[in-house]
Amino acid sequence: MISEEKKKWAIEQLREKSLEVGRLPKKDDFEPVTMSRIKAFLGPWPRALEQAGLKEPKVNKKQIGRR
Repeated sequence: MISEEKKKWAIEQLREKSLEVGRLPKKDDFEPVTMSRIKAFLGPWPRALEQAGLKEPKVNKKQIGRR
């Protein structure tokens, strides 16, 4: 299980980079080691951006029909 401290670190990295580059950060915006750690702590890149509050969560179309 990933510690909350590591998740907070990864989220902070994403948010700071977003402010620095003025857009959603891309994997290429980070050093390979940093990018790998972010993905290890937060999951796939789109989910990492969602957890950092930088991207809206993807809506599963199958779930919409169940409401």
